[in-house]
Amino acid sequence: MNILTLDDFELKDKTVFLRVDMNCPIDPETMEISGTKRIEEAIETIESLGNAKLVVASHQGRVGNKDYTGMEKHAKVLEKFLNRDIKYVQDVIGSAAKNEIESLKNGEILLLDNLRLCAEENYEFSPTEAAKTIMVQRLAKLFDLCVLDSFPSAHRSHPSIVGFPQVLPACAGRIVEREVRELDEILTVAKAPHVVVLGGAKIPDRLESIRLLIKNGRADHILLTGLIGNVFMRAQGRIKSSLGIKREEDVVTKAHSLIGEYPDVFSTPVDVAVDKDGSRIEVDVRDANRGDAINDIGPKTVEHYSKIISGAGTVFISGPAGFFEKEQFMFGTKALLGAVANSMATTIVSGGHLTHALKKYGLADKINHISTAGSALVLYLAGEKLPMIQSLEEAAKRERAK
Repeated sequence: MNILTLDDFELKDKTVFLRVDMNCPIDPETMEISGTKRIEEAIETIESLGNAKLVVASHQGRVGNKDYTGMEKHAKVLEKFLNRDIKYVQDVIGSAAKNEIESLKNGEILLLDNLRLCAEENYEFSPTEAAKTIMVQRLAKLFDLCVLDSFPSAHRSHPSIVGFPQVLPACAGRIVEREVRELDEILTVAKAPHVVVLGGAKIPDRLESIRLLIKNGRADHILLTGLIGNVFMRAQGRIKSSLGIKREEDVVTKAHSLIGEYPDVFSTPVDVAVDKDGSRIEVDVRDANRGDAINDIGPKTVEHYSKIISGAGTVFISGPAGFFEKEQFMFGTKALLGAVANSMATTIVSGGHLTHALKKYGLADKINHISTAGSALVLYLAGEKLPMIQSLEEAAKRERAK
């Protein structure tokens, strides 16, 4: 690897900025954390930094979304898993955060509040411009080392990801170190046909990822589910009603263009499950009415997709097939994960929701590689250079040149 790791640095007496990704599923009704996998993943690196004065930072949700919350509950969960005291400050770059950081002693851990409370962290910058942001300028002077262990955010050029490595020594945490090593090993042995199963709701990211996967020979078949599946069915004219998403006509047009360019690659659902007064009703796609809430794929779609998966050499699945948090709509997600787990292919499962589902269904031991990363992993598999990895490689060059 062309990046430095924790093993390359002396950590005792150092004040360390650790960027992790503890962006967890949040129950929209109770606002409680409903899946803790990403918090659990952070523990290995935190424990490796045991002799340092450690400042942990993460984002949670996006501005305007229901999962956009502070990090106090994350601190309590982290404290429980580590069985150590975790200091928490409702601040990121203000005087309260500065005072807490400067008062840390060796072995103590401080969790900052949601990084996206800073407006700058909601935008992407070039590394040079990110280093000039108020966040980096105020905080960097308080640290000796930057550790990046936020692989699910590795495709974002936010100040906390690409800014600090410009002005501080920087290395990968244990998750990023392991992800890069294992994925590189998988990519050297991956066999065709490559089957990609995509669900979830991050439509613009998905559309760009699809094009890159196809262009770079990583997607011979793309099986669509979830909201992205609805977008493609709308592009095909198979569903008529509005999907209620931002820039809907734009994304539908892009999906239509992809179908035109690669007509033999895509498969879309033939039957779906809709919500009728809180109950699951399965219908042929052609029989779905305007206004029906499509919350899952149906059994005919599962059967069709499972046959394609069974003949794959490599399977990559990212994003749930529907509203799997509700018991009556978990069928598609569970069935497709089962098909992937029981296939003879090299298997990669991506994203926090599916990682949580694998654990819930007892299928994790049957998967070759599991990552809580979503879009970042898709782009990495497509051969794209991720901003976080590029920043780490450049930081390693500067450190080795000293």
